[in-house]
Amino acid sequence: MTGAERQRVDAFGRLDEGLRQAADWYLWGPYLSERQWGTVREDYSADGDAWNYLPHDHARSRAYRWGEDGLAGFCDVEQRFCLALALWNGRDAILKERAFGVTGAEGNHGEDVKEYWWFPDAVPSHAWNTWRYHYPQSAFPYRTLLDENRRRGKFDPEYELLDTGMFDDDRYWIIDVCYAKNDPSDILMSIRATNAGPDTELLHVLPTAWFRNTWAWESGAAAPRLSATAAGMVSVEHPFLGELELLVGAAPDGADPELLFCDNETNTTRLYGVSGATRWPKDGINDHVVSGADSVNPARQGTKCAAWYRASVDHAQTFELRLRLRPAGSGQDRAHALGAEFTGVIARCRAEADEFYAELTPTEASEDEAAVMRQAFAGLLWSKQFYCYDVGRWLDGDPAQPSPPARRLQGRNARWRSFQAFDVMSMPDTWEYPWFAAWDLAFQCVALVHVDPAFAKYQLLLLCREWFQHPTGAVPAYEWDFGDVNPPVLAWAALEVFAIDGGRDVDFLSRIFDKLLVNFTWWINREDSNGSNLFEGGFMGLDNIGPLDRSHLPVHGLLEQSDATGWMAAYALSMATIAAILHGVRQRPALDLVQKFLEHFAAISEALETSGVWDERDGMFYDRIVLNDGNVVPVRVRSVVAMIPGLAAAMVNEEAIDQTLITDKRFADYLRRRGLGDTDEMIAAGILRGDPGKRRLLVGVIGLDRLRRLCQPLFDPDEFLSPHGLRSLSAVHRDHPYVLDIEGVHATIDYEPAESTTAMFGGNSNWRGPVWFPLNYLAASALERYHEFFGADLTIEYPTRSGTTVTLDKVAADIWERLVSLFVVDAQGRRPCFGAVDRMQTDPRWRNNLLFFEYFHGDNGAGLGASHQTGWTGLVADVIRRRHHAFPAVSEVVRALVTRTEEK
Repeated sequence: MTGAERQRVDAFGRLDEGLRQAADWYLWGPYLSERQWGTVREDYSADGDAWNYLPHDHARSRAYRWGEDGLAGFCDVEQRFCLALALWNGRDAILKERAFGVTGAEGNHGEDVKEYWWFPDAVPSHAWNTWRYHYPQSAFPYRTLLDENRRRGKFDPEYELLDTGMFDDDRYWIIDVCYAKNDPSDILMSIRATNAGPDTELLHVLPTAWFRNTWAWESGAAAPRLSATAAGMVSVEHPFLGELELLVGAAPDGADPELLFCDNETNTTRLYGVSGATRWPKDGINDHVVSGADSVNPARQGTKCAAWYRASVDHAQTFELRLRLRPAGSGQDRAHALGAEFTGVIARCRAEADEFYAELTPTEASEDEAAVMRQAFAGLLWSKQFYCYDVGRWLDGDPAQPSPPARRLQGRNARWRSFQAFDVMSMPDTWEYPWFAAWDLAFQCVALVHVDPAFAKYQLLLLCREWFQHPTGAVPAYEWDFGDVNPPVLAWAALEVFAIDGGRDVDFLSRIFDKLLVNFTWWINREDSNGSNLFEGGFMGLDNIGPLDRSHLPVHGLLEQSDATGWMAAYALSMATIAAILHGVRQRPALDLVQKFLEHFAAISEALETSGVWDERDGMFYDRIVLNDGNVVPVRVRSVVAMIPGLAAAMVNEEAIDQTLITDKRFADYLRRRGLGDTDEMIAAGILRGDPGKRRLLVGVIGLDRLRRLCQPLFDPDEFLSPHGLRSLSAVHRDHPYVLDIEGVHATIDYEPAESTTAMFGGNSNWRGPVWFPLNYLAASALERYHEFFGADLTIEYPTRSGTTVTLDKVAADIWERLVSLFVVDAQGRRPCFGAVDRMQTDPRWRNNLLFFEYFHGDNGAGLGASHQTGWTGLVADVIRRRHHAFPAVSEVVRALVTRTEEK
């Protein structure tokens, strides 16, 4: 029997009709970002300098236009009403209302958050969510962090909060926030604060509730209202949410907290020196608490309020605060609602979460693996965020506000007026990337489907909806430039989601297939400019993987990319697989579409074989620059770009094979180029297997000879194979940098196992050596597909030069193990992802709180980049389940479906 949480997930249904039709358990969740300031949505500058237009210093004083942020935030699904946490240690210059970090220009390796918080637990219904934060007891070193990070160069490490000494002698607070739901609209909030320091300390805790400002942008729009109605009770009146009540528990000494009210309106006096719409603006509570200003409404009403608790706490002591948001007039009095019943609900929700994850955890998984998996899923679920962005309105401005600068109409996202987002989306990271990215989202969904299948499918469909996908068929990349190009992995992700969910939801597969048909056509028309079947695409998500900026080539020519071309070959095969499923299972006439995509695949394969992107001497795929004068310059960088064509492999059933051979077009030529002109030759070559009528053909963009050659450097410890996965750049370039001189441009690239030493793409991500989860994941998955077909007939030396020969499933299993090893405790009692940070390795209050970094040091596995990037690093949860065979692979599901159809 499934538990309560599994029943809630099943009750969510398919979310077909969008946000407003979400099931009741979706209506409240952690949909509040950790950072709204510094985002493109809030940028109304002429030059598109989002970081400086709305900096951290303005965030407490300026009403946001498109969203909200906060610590441990919870809100309704349309972010009309928000709950979050503010803290004050009595020494900071401002309340701690949001996480602080350096911007792209301030950080020596790009933007970087300078706080420590974690997402220990969550379930998909958000009936149980926990959050932890470590808050220094000394004055927060804002200026020190800014000055030192600005001083450091690209060859220096980042300067972190731990480096400042703020946590020496354990002088910090451990803050634990727990949300539990008694029912879909009855939200309990528990706040526990523990004094980790040696001395008695005073802490100010201000749980805060407010309305997102939706009224300042429309002429004559009325604001909703919060008001104190009784001791420890706040009335919440909103035209859409109805009447709610916020119950506020007593302080540890039994006294009621002071209720403070202001308005979620911009403090125009502080920012611009002019009077504003209210005497009690957004930062009124901050100014009143920190400096005693007369800046809160004595009538105890407004659009923002906080309950001001003050507690003096001895060493190692903990106190708890309780709040509860529920429909008005719910019955039980405040004492009962925040007393024994509150305790019972918390215990029940925790137990249900334990039951839910016990069901998901493979029996063979270690206790440490189970903890890693659970925290990875929690990070993914906490990273659901409300995302509102109407590009047309953003470009033109709001009726009640000044018009934006005219230059914006030719600037960022100006060609995407059709984009109108108003939804809850899975974000890569709640601070560094509080906006969706198309290819990140594909990987996020492959992990999310294990816990929340409806939401995972909804996310993939959303990217292809009419208000997201451009009329040309392009899928928006990310908000800094919707027109940029991410690798086309949505079809692959749709197949994975379909399979992990049990291969049942063919309607989902059919819906996304129709939209991806349009996107595939866009790729063919727009990213293959000369019709050569070699694709351009630009940086393709790999940022600074090459010596030149691949999105803005500084020479006169065209960059033909082996990775873009490999991605397209894989895209074609994924689409052919989906079409085959639809044809067989739904009896939807789609065999012609299977053939269409096999024909595309064959054309791309021919281009990769014959155009010169394959270097026979090196056994690698390289990009090529085709200059305007016709000269061709290969870019011989030994990077994962060379691996991507090898990802394009799939199995084709006999019906599709017969159809393509009958028509005798490009796919037939593809077979003949490999000396496989008929069925007998294919059987003899070992690429056609099975009983007559049920045979399967392995289709790969590269032949087995080239696959074996690619595997040699890929699995060489001196090149790509690190202790914790495959590096993005060969370590050969450590001592032998690649140099490119072309048309007066001199560029080099060398092996950089950690942070980037170049400012390309902001300098905040680095594909020049570190281990990245997405391509490791795809590589291991491709090896499993090859093994599923060839079995023991295909072996390679692994690692290279080891003298050990193994089958490809053993190679894949070892890569899975290396990826998981980043997070679990090793033989020395350390977690590689924490690197040399001794406190995180040894302190019991820190060492089991996991961070899921954007990428990892290419030599020692230390976590780098965004520290809450459960976006794609959350795939480790999938890997833990996958390596213990907790669910079938795509090929197994497809084969089972086709077999059932053939038997019928």
